[in-house]
Amino acid sequence: MKKISILLPYKENFSSDYAGAVSLLISDTTKLSKYKKMVKIYGFTNFTKNLLPKNYINIILKKKIFQSLTNIYLKKFIIHEKLNPSNIIEIHNRPNYVSQIYSINKNIVLYFHNDPLSQKGSISKKERISLLISTKKIIFISNWVKNRFFFGIEKYKKKKSNYEIIPHSINKTKINLKKKKNFIIFVGRLNKSKGYDIFGESIIKILNKHKNWKAFVYGDEPREKIDFKHKNLKVLGFKKHKEILEKFKQSSISVVCSRWEEPFGRTALEASSRGCAVIISNRGGLNEAASFGLKINKLNTTNLFNKINTLILDSQYRLNVQKKTLVSFKYSNDYVSKKIDKYRNKLI
Repeated sequence: MKKISILLPYKENFSSDYAGAVSLLISDTTKLSKYKKMVKIYGFTNFTKNLLPKNYINIILKKKIFQSLTNIYLKKFIIHEKLNPSNIIEIHNRPNYVSQIYSINKNIVLYFHNDPLSQKGSISKKERISLLISTKKIIFISNWVKNRFFFGIEKYKKKKSNYEIIPHSINKTKINLKKKKNFIIFVGRLNKSKGYDIFGESIIKILNKHKNWKAFVYGDEPREKIDFKHKNLKVLGFKKHKEILEKFKQSSISVVCSRWEEPFGRTALEASSRGCAVIISNRGGLNEAASFGLKINKLNTTNLFNKINTLILDSQYRLNVQKKTLVSFKYSNDYVSKKIDKYRNKLI
């Protein structure tokens, strides 16, 4: 029987209780794939309740002295593969796994969900050229990630053709914009990297000015304490994905004001799919995730306040942005699943 093995990054939580962007992509697209009966998903997670698809295999690890758990994880996966070889092995976000897996299977697809220049195994030009040679396919989640990969080796863009962009995705659902409420939503780590300090300062001013609006924050950050309080601001911590999507559906405005270079921006994608007017910083691939996002070129409290304030004051403008956002949205699970199956067709 043919088989497709998907190898998650070590410690990727493949559980609905604490699913990351990689897990959500794999879970959602696997359910729609015509190859779903062939797929086996390998990972290591402590969240063993409410695991996503049934075809998930949790690699059990025990700490050994002087041995890396990452290396043990990879070795155990290779043992699985030797016992039951796959037609394709899809590696997510771990370019340093490729060289060892190549020795047992040369039908490798490598996904980059983050900046390749920050990942072990793809930092140097030599490493990236080697990956182009040793993999059957390299998938980038955005054009920004692709450009980072080819930085300094631009000539290989024309020499090689075994790469493409396949973004993250979300289920498509009907949205009634008339049912939107006076809600502003922020989802993400509550740290400076995500711009939460700027959001907090701006939102307090907004809520003081517009008494009939409320703000909802979903996320946590144990390492960095940034705290804002207001009677119309609810900081709710980490919640299940379904609950957050429902709040996007109710909300009129979503803010994604990252300082760091977002490789794509799943939060912006989800907000767009639910018809929010999305405000984004001009960082990384955020404009690819929200094609009608209202961009802040110079990120600061004043500029973010002005963007939100304009949307609140001009309800017709806000509605037009929401409509354009919904019409332009195309990254559904079905669309992305078909793109994934297309390359699988050629490799199997």
